Amino acid sequence: MTTEPVPPTLGVLLAGGLARRMGGGDKGLRTLGGQTMLARVILRVANQCDGLILNANGDPARFAGTGLPVVADDVPGFAGPLAGILAALDWAAANRPGIEWVVSLPTDSPFLPRTLVARLHRARAASGVPLACARSAGQAHPVIGLWPVSLRDDLRHALTVEHIHKIDRWTARHGIAFADWQTEPADPFFNANTVGELAEAEALLAAHPEL
Repeated sequence: MTTEPVPPTLGVLLAGGLARRMGGGDKGLRTLGGQTMLARVILRVANQCDGLILNANGDPARFAGTGLPVVADDVPGFAGPLAGILAALDWAAANRPGIEWVVSLPTDSPFLPRTLVARLHRARAASGVPLACARSAGQAHPVIGLWPVSLRDDLRHALTVEHIHKIDRWTARHGIAFADWQTEPADPFFNANTVGELAEAEALLAAHPEL
């Protein structure tokens, strides 16, 4: 059985949130096992993508150590993950016109699968729909998704005219496929939103160094 090649895909690391439950600041810059969560995410996904960018608001200098382009939202008022995804789609269209796909990745999920992008593309192609997202134990993870650059104008209209900020509401109109993962020894989409969850991630890493 042959495997279809993965289309060129730009990765966007979403760091535009306010991290209120972590006490503010950038969740991705919190350390886990001696590395920032952001560094762990980059190591996991860099070889799956045809380049990475980082979506963040405020002073981009705090991410200078990554060497990645930092792209801010251009929809005002912290409009949520869809604004970061739109910023990435616009950046891809302007700077990487040969790329037709963007994969969005949170910076607080340090155990992301090393086969994520390929499996999202397979799910999308098998279902015949333009969008795909990850799912584990029956729970969808809409922020960990695959987005065609061709839908950026539709997404901009949804955000700025229709004021749609909920990912599920926008993806439902186009159709979305799900790529499923098991949750042993840990959920690969575990995300550390709080100090307690960061401690839980440390415990998981200690018990399962392969993560």
